Amino acid sequence: MTSFNSGWYKIFAIVSLALILSACTAGDSQFTQETPAGFWWGLWHGIISIISLIIHIFNENVAVYETYNTGGWYDFGFLIGVISIWGGGCHMNCKSAEKKQREKEWDEIGEKVENKVMRKLKIWAEDDDETTMTDKEWEEIGEKVEKKLKRKIREWAEKE
Repeated sequence: MTSFNSGWYKIFAIVSLALILSACTAGDSQFTQETPAGFWWGLWHGIISIISLIIHIFNENVAVYETYNTGGWYDFGFLIGVISIWGGGCHMNCKSAEKKQREKEWDEIGEKVENKVMRKLKIWAEDDDETTMTDKEWEEIGEKVEKKLKRKIREWAEKE
């Protein structure tokens, strides 16, 4: 008894899967004006739309979308199928949530750095007997330091 080479097995499985899926693609003679594709076929065609597109590039007889369909229900099924594969718009929301979290973390870091710099500046100024600064002057210095730090951190981050 000979063992089946796993490389050939994988190729056979992929080719078999592609043939099975292509047998159920949109645009074949199975559907006519008398027997149009409905919701469930729309769902299936949406699920296999990427495979249909790849096959369509090499074979013009295979379509991504069935032209003989029931209309709204087929379209609805097709969209549900596509969304189930591609994930709808959740990727955008996830990325924006990550971006908001990152901005929040940077704001916290910036605030900590600003407070630490202000403490060190106050200690440094208190050690110098010649100058005493008012709270308003400290606020002005704090604003300048904050602006400069934000600019430098942004420049540093954009270099990467």
